[in-house]
Amino acid sequence: QVPLLESGGGLVQAGGSLSLSCAAAGITICNRNMGWFPQAPRKEREFVSAFSWTGSSTHYVDSVKGRFIITRDNAKNSVYLQMNSLKPEDTAIYYCSASIPGRTLGTGKRSYDYWGQGTQVTVSS
Repeated sequence: QVPLLESGGGLVQAGGSLSLSCAAAGITICNRNMGWFPQAPRKEREFVSAFSWTGSSTHYVDSVKGRFIITRDNAKNSVYLQMNSLKPEDTAIYYCSASIPGRTLGTGKRSYDYWGQGTQVTVSS
């Protein structure tokens, strides 16, 4: 129900970079955990990164550590995912998500209640 709008996806060559943005409209995100979940074709949507609403905790899956950086700007009601050293395996639709206010940080889909429409990221070999 919370409107989340992803942008910044595109087609890049392996080793390149992309910056994804997720803007929330009509709500404040300052008290919500924010996460990024890619979904590859014929695959389950899976967690890659999250940023706690407290501003004190971030989490990354091992496969993206050192390559992806999640940031948030509460004044802009936005969360970002900087993706560097991209690999073909990163190809997926990337969904932005938000938790209910004040929730403990989680890394699974059940920890998030609102989702954006997704933005396509394609990495060529």
